[in-house]
Amino acid sequence: QVQLVESGGGLVQAGGSLRLSCAASAEPFRDLALGWYRQAPGKEREFVARISRSGMSTTYSDSVKGRFTISRDNAENTVYLQMNSLKPEDTAVYYCCADRAIILTLTPNNWGQGTQVTVSS
Repeated sequence: QVQLVESGGGLVQAGGSLRLSCAASAEPFRDLALGWYRQAPGKEREFVARISRSGMSTTYSDSVKGRFTISRDNAENTVYLQMNSLKPEDTAVYYCCADRAIILTLTPNNWGQGTQVTVSS
């Protein structure tokens, strides 16, 4: 099983930026497809971004496209989510997830515990 630990959440004003990190235990890390989901109070967990096993392919939800960037550093066993131009509606608990696959599946097998992101207006 893959262990995932998120960090980097916090409070930020609208228009600001945050960088989330997720450290993975898998060996080798390069065999993982990775992604981020988020869940706001009273809402279903929604897809945010994914990155392929190779790191060459990325996908974003329409709501974050152009503002968020997912990346990975295989040397650090870490996937990142750079969030710019944050909006209050981005407020949620953000979860990283992983699959031993080329791309993230619709039902990822591995999840972190989440990190809270709060954007004030």
